[in-house]
Amino acid sequence: MKAKVYVTLKKSVLDPQGKAVQQALSSMGFNEVKDVRMGKYIELDLGAIEKTQAEQKIKSMCEKLLANTVIEEFRYELN
Repeated sequence: MKAKVYVTLKKSVLDPQGKAVQQALSSMGFNEVKDVRMGKYIELDLGAIEKTQAEQKIKSMCEKLLANTVIEEFRYELN
């Protein structure tokens, strides 16, 4: 089973990296971009594992290592 994990800053947290990218895009002529939020994308191969167990493992991995749950939120997809 494969997992795709998306980690992003919570809406209430300022995103200086996203702001820098938005400003750079604007200076390049892409004025239609009004906001940019940066994040992380992680792919994991979990091998042969039951979906319920995979969900528990992924949630635990995100809470313990992959995301800083104080300022970040995460979501995942299992295939």
